Amino acid sequence: MAEQFDGAGFVRGALRKGFDPHGKRALVVGNGSVGSPIAASLAGLGLAGIGLFDPDTGASETLAQRISAHYPDVQIAMGSKDPEGYDLIVNATPLGMKDGDPVPVDIDRITPGSYVGDVVLKAGMTPFLQAAKQKGCTVQVGSDMLFEMIPAYLEFFGFGTATAEELRTTAQLPL
Repeated sequence: MAEQFDGAGFVRGALRKGFDPHGKRALVVGNGSVGSPIAASLAGLGLAGIGLFDPDTGASETLAQRISAHYPDVQIAMGSKDPEGYDLIVNATPLGMKDGDPVPVDIDRITPGSYVGDVVLKAGMTPFLQAAKQKGCTVQVGSDMLFEMIPAYLEFFGFGTATAEELRTTAQLPL
């Protein structure tokens, strides 16, 4: 059930941190059960284009077909995880969960000032996000998605709402 809200959670986190998706380009690396709803939610916000990369090319192709059917104005590129020229880069892979994991994209090719997000919940600042922050990028940790996903879930099922800040305070995790 959580993957149904991953997209809403990621997007709410990005919007809360000031990312304006209109006319921008996003790269989503990892097009499985977490990356697919994130890509679809981003496409629904007025992106000019989206890049999709997954080692399983079939996952990217299926996702591209679904996005094209619902958001025909969004240009789609597939097959490359090169972050150059993208305003938003999302790691929706498990890379970063284990010590020594490689970063999902070439950090040197990320434009300073880009918005960079990670879905890994195990670590706050993954090596990928640390490197992006050092380049001057705005970053979104995995728990940002989680704490924005919970209000979306509560609202969808009619259980009222809570803010991400209230949930973090209750969980006793840093903002």
